[in-house]
Amino acid sequence: MSQGERNLQTHYGTKRRADAFYTNQMIDHVNHEMTRFIADQEMVFISTADAKGNCDNSFRAGDPGFVRVLDAHTLLYPEYRGNGVMASLGNITENPHIGLMFIDFFTHHIGLHVNGSAAIIENEDLPAIGLDAATIEQMHTEEGGRAERWVRIRVDEAYIHCSKHIPHLVRQSDVTDWGTDDEKKKGGDFFNVKGRK
Repeated sequence: MSQGERNLQTHYGTKRRADAFYTNQMIDHVNHEMTRFIADQEMVFISTADAKGNCDNSFRAGDPGFVRVLDAHTLLYPEYRGNGVMASLGNITENPHIGLMFIDFFTHHIGLHVNGSAAIIENEDLPAIGLDAATIEQMHTEEGGRAERWVRIRVDEAYIHCSKHIPHLVRQSDVTDWGTDDEKKKGGDFFNVKGRK
């Protein structure tokens, strides 16, 4: 929790409710139920900021369980081939703070916040973070060799995002072409930026 939120809780009279939330809903690790929840998720929203505090948010997706819980204090997710900008990873090199928000739009209509510090892990450095050869082989097999590198998160806090206002979405059968360079499949110039430059 930040001093800013504490100040506003006092200012707006929400300190009692906030204290109950901190006591009953916020922990400094991911517990068994959170681990199971993360293993079912196919997407996560991530937020990072550079050294000056300029923020960026992004979206990551993969097969269910693409974000792995290595232990109660450590998460790992793959970085696939993208647009080459490296906005999130660039921020992590300047400022390790990261926020992840998992939202289940399909079954439970609930969310999970995980905040912590991030580090970039190259494929060849996976053994150095304590992963054995069998686990690494399994990860590469499950990812189909798509992961160019990984991001490790040391968990500082984890807490619920309540189901209020989370919409119910319906899954459609679709084939995901991970890492494609096909402009149409990537969305092309959907917002007509290139066409106006």
